Amino acid sequence: MSLISEEIPPEEAVRLALRYHAQGIAWTYNEPTIWFEYTFKSAQLAKKNGLYTVYVTNGSITKEGLDLIGPYLDVFRVDIKAFSQETYNKITPIFDFHKILESVIYAKERWNMHIEIVTNIIPTINDNIEELRNLAIFIRDNLGKKTPWHITRFYPYLDLSHLYPTPIETLEKVREMGISENLDFVYIGNVPGHPYEDTYCPKCKRRVIKRSGFEIVENHTHNGKCDFCGEDLGIVE
Repeated sequence: MSLISEEIPPEEAVRLALRYHAQGIAWTYNEPTIWFEYTFKSAQLAKKNGLYTVYVTNGSITKEGLDLIGPYLDVFRVDIKAFSQETYNKITPIFDFHKILESVIYAKERWNMHIEIVTNIIPTINDNIEELRNLAIFIRDNLGKKTPWHITRFYPYLDLSHLYPTPIETLEKVREMGISENLDFVYIGNVPGHPYEDTYCPKCKRRVIKRSGFEIVENHTHNGKCDFCGEDLGIVE
């Protein structure tokens, strides 16, 4: 079976989004900064056509790059894989992971992007609870307590095939820690059907968004606020 790759020019990407009544365009799976020129032009066209735009990124972008695409980028969803250089080096050869932290702060403060953070918890590599606590504190103090933090389950693959899937108990422990550090929205991902893939109001504790995979099956919010108690959830609609 052969795989066929098809080029989609920026103009065609926007046309397809409009044709299928999509609300926006997200660049994901392949690191979007690798093909920056393409995403930059696409984002410009998307904004002209009333679409929102999303980068799903490892955060390795310069301030100059953010200044170019900033006016056309709404969401900056960043993988922060660890919270020490030693741990980062076990996963990827990042020269200085602090540059990633700086880019996230800059995207929020300079360009007012909606920020979400993802950490894939890998057993024996980046599952140290105290290091993850420092990451939770960083998110709270620099990005805000309403910033979503997605802690996701690792599955063995390629160079890490010798490891085991992240125990669900580990993910739940990390989530409890994040909540104890005053983060409002800590999600468990890659565990289909888990109750903490849903959104709960931090004030009244009611479930306001119920999810099934990529689908929203219940939504009890309006204008970004909880329908039950009126709490501002920081949700962008």
